[in-house]
Amino acid sequence: MPKRKVLVVDDDLGIQDAFRLIFERAGYLITILSSGNAIFEGGFELPDIFILDRQLSGVDGLDVCRFLKKGETTRDIPVIIVSATPHVARQAVDVRADDFLEKPFRIRDLLAMVEKHLGSTA
Repeated sequence: MPKRKVLVVDDDLGIQDAFRLIFERAGYLITILSSGNAIFEGGFELPDIFILDRQLSGVDGLDVCRFLKKGETTRDIPVIIVSATPHVARQAVDVRADDFLEKPFRIRDLLAMVEKHLGSTA
């Protein structure tokens, strides 16, 4: 079975490194974008799941999620919003995110959430 693809949008280099390490060790292929603008421009390969930071420089992760959920090729791909922002759960539901995770989070919680949406085989 081919490796599952995770696309992360986060503008924090330290968080990007952490995501890369977490997902590569778990057997996923990972693509990281520093800006949500690449999503609006279609500059990415379709993943099996999106992980979006809520607070991105220049564009809001919630707007990115809303855009993905309206797109014909992306609407059925799971989106997880990750945020340190309080009350992100309600906002994530409003933009049709499939799930949300508050920062700081435990690695096993992140991987369990991804596996819940993709199935347990990476």
